[in-house]
Amino acid sequence: MSDHRFPTVTQYASPDLIGAFVYGGRDHADDPRWAETGAPDLDAYRRWSGHMCGIACLRMALLARTGDAPTMFELLDGARKYGAYTEDADTGAIRGLIYAPFVQYVRDVHPLEAEVHPNLTVPGLLALLDGGRLVMASVHKEIRRPENPAPGKGGHLVLVTSRRGDTLHFRNPSGHTDQARTASLPAATFAAYFGGRGVSLT
Repeated sequence: MSDHRFPTVTQYASPDLIGAFVYGGRDHADDPRWAETGAPDLDAYRRWSGHMCGIACLRMALLARTGDAPTMFELLDGARKYGAYTEDADTGAIRGLIYAPFVQYVRDVHPLEAEVHPNLTVPGLLALLDGGRLVMASVHKEIRRPENPAPGKGGHLVLVTSRRGDTLHFRNPSGHTDQARTASLPAATFAAYFGGRGVSLT
């Protein structure tokens, strides 16, 4: 599937405000488009928007397949029912995306063929792309600013859609600029941020 078929879906409702949210300290509740996500209320949007990178990746895959997809919060609610996110009873801290229950949700409900890859190398990622799969890859969130040294690996999900030679093309749900959202990087640069795990979709 060619890369141009993929829409760019962000985990925040207002793409032009992502820079303010992630670097400027702007409250996530200060998003005038929050209702477009299907959130039941503003508090739910504030609480969950920072955890929705995987949901945004799934929505992009569904939109590329048929041109139609549930809202972000409809997808989130489905994933939560399968245990793809958990909440600490004492602190309320959110844990997720948890790959195995997420994959079961995707297979059962949408249905897309999905597979967990707990130990994934860059060559393995390239092979999945060559086989026609999409890869939700775990990367450090600062992949959005690849001109800086990578501060770590993993913790955030991007949707890798294709490769041309050694250049990976991907959509970043928390990209703060158009170039960061619809992105491409040499595999060697991508590797500096890549956590070595992910989920592939067909």
